[in-house]
Amino acid sequence: MSSPSSSSSSSAAAHLTLLALLSATTFYCFYKSRRLKKLSSSQTLHPLNLSPPPPPKPKLFFISHTGTSKTLAHRLFDLLTSNDLAFDLVDPNHYEPEDLHRETLVLIVASTWEHGKPPPSGGFLANWLAESAEDFRVGSLLLSKCRFAVFGVGSKAYGETFNAVAREFSKRMRALGAAELLAVGEGDVDGGELDEVFDGWTKKLIEVLKGGFLENGVRGWNESDSEMISSDGDDDDGEENGEESGIVDLEDIAGKAPSRKSKTVIQSNGKLNGEKEMVTPVIRASLEKQGYKIIGSHSGVKLCRWTKSQLRGRGGCYKHSFYGIESHRCMETTPSLACANKCVFCWRHHTNPVGKSWQWKMDDPLDIVNSAIDLHTKMIRQMKGVPGVKLERLTEGLSPRHCALSLVGEPIMYPEINSLVDELHRRRISTFLVTNAQFPDKIRMLKPVTQLYVSVDAATKDSLKAIDRPLFGDFWERFVDSLKALREKQQRTVYRLTLVKGWNTEDIDAYSSLFAIGNPDFVEIKGVTYCGSSATSKLTMENVPWHSDVKAFSEALAQKSEGNYEVACEHAHSCCILLAKVDKFKVNGQWFTWIDYEKFHDLVASGKPFDSNDYMAASPSWAVYGAEEGGFDPGQSRYRKERHHKSSH
Repeated sequence: MSSPSSSSSSSAAAHLTLLALLSATTFYCFYKSRRLKKLSSSQTLHPLNLSPPPPPKPKLFFISHTGTSKTLAHRLFDLLTSNDLAFDLVDPNHYEPEDLHRETLVLIVASTWEHGKPPPSGGFLANWLAESAEDFRVGSLLLSKCRFAVFGVGSKAYGETFNAVAREFSKRMRALGAAELLAVGEGDVDGGELDEVFDGWTKKLIEVLKGGFLENGVRGWNESDSEMISSDGDDDDGEENGEESGIVDLEDIAGKAPSRKSKTVIQSNGKLNGEKEMVTPVIRASLEKQGYKIIGSHSGVKLCRWTKSQLRGRGGCYKHSFYGIESHRCMETTPSLACANKCVFCWRHHTNPVGKSWQWKMDDPLDIVNSAIDLHTKMIRQMKGVPGVKLERLTEGLSPRHCALSLVGEPIMYPEINSLVDELHRRRISTFLVTNAQFPDKIRMLKPVTQLYVSVDAATKDSLKAIDRPLFGDFWERFVDSLKALREKQQRTVYRLTLVKGWNTEDIDAYSSLFAIGNPDFVEIKGVTYCGSSATSKLTMENVPWHSDVKAFSEALAQKSEGNYEVACEHAHSCCILLAKVDKFKVNGQWFTWIDYEKFHDLVASGKPFDSNDYMAASPSWAVYGAEEGGFDPGQSRYRKERHHKSSH
């Protein structure tokens, strides 16, 4: 049996041991929490993975035709592997250039083919780089995380075009912000020294990649340097240097060579304003030259040729034939000159800005509507005295009753689009809004418009990418989701198809399959309008379908719908056909594609739910498909220009 004193000593020792354990546990928990907090704060983009994602594996591209560049690339690949530098060997014919901004290291072995052009396998990549570098809307920081080096294979016998492709790749990559590891290597296939020159260049390259430094202070890349490229960790230099922490958009609208540094201006009221103008001086000058009247900082209005035509009694556009629009009382405007696509058939040759989200100064919707009407009526007044324009039509034209929210750009991008639509309807001006099917959420939140269009420029993912050239990587998912959003609308809805011969005229089955997704009331099918070739669009008159081609396509598409749609109207003058849902708009054998505009405005003003059947009106006989007039209003005078073609002899 222990004594009281020994029991007390044992109890004290136990207490001390317990306190020590608690202290150690508390210290460990405190240390662990600080460590986790530090890791979490430096890697907020990866809350479930405390290590930053590895950089993409470096790429070695070969652009070859006869096989010389491919052979050299394989030799370089083996050399890199033997030096513990892991690369992917890539044929650019199977590479998506839109992914280039994610690359951290790119090597290129490129041959120059006929007339200083790349071989076919590298043509798409070369064109993409050239277009991006020359497009003032693309930021020069696009490839800012990328290091690169180029070796060219050519023949000095071709003089000025010797290794033109390699030089061009170097120039374009640098223009887009990539850092060149060493000067372009230039090998001559006819000089007898190609192997020697290539080996010398690759030796320098390996030295740089294994940790050497360039004269300009740009460090070479190796796998241990991934932090230098991905910039993850505890370093706060970016904020101290005034750089933004956000992602740089692929398409920067501010102009060439934008800076990531915040362009903050202190206003007279002492507040900070970092907003930028959508319409730069260069864009403004270009659009004004094309006849646009710029409203504020991001909107525009333009007098349509069909407005001028109907003022002169020479007929209206297809909207007059299909829906009863008075073309001389129609105002074409847009609250956003920016777009999320760069379509090959863009009639403005991409002089308007592009972007994936609203990032500019925003004007008040009331100011936009007031200015649009004011500028539109001023342009109408300028038609006074033009041969054929009568005072009655001119007076009517000064009071626009319809607004086509299309023109150029993507009107639904404007954050206050609902307020703008409300203001137009308050003035009893009807609204036709066209969206490019890249903003499904905005389609869902849009208030009722008189008629809502979605551009369906292609029926497959590959053809849509080729024709619309969208900025979004998930463009197809956005496109399909936009069609689903259209289906939810109760007001009149339209698929707008633009046929481009040689691009999308063979996809009848694929187009037909899209009908079930959006279930549109109407399908407008129009042949593309040729507006001349440009650096960004190589369409020619060969791509423009005849009206007979559009008719044949439309009839075949209607037949595929198994009776759900029929060809209802046509407007031969503008090479346009209208399909309409039979069960909604064909009543007792008569088409009701026209609109009762006064009824529409009454329905909007009532605040009660309504649908497309509530404001339809009968179509006149001359507008119906197959009519002798071909959709031309007999109340107008058809004017045909005399065309004197030079003899080919």
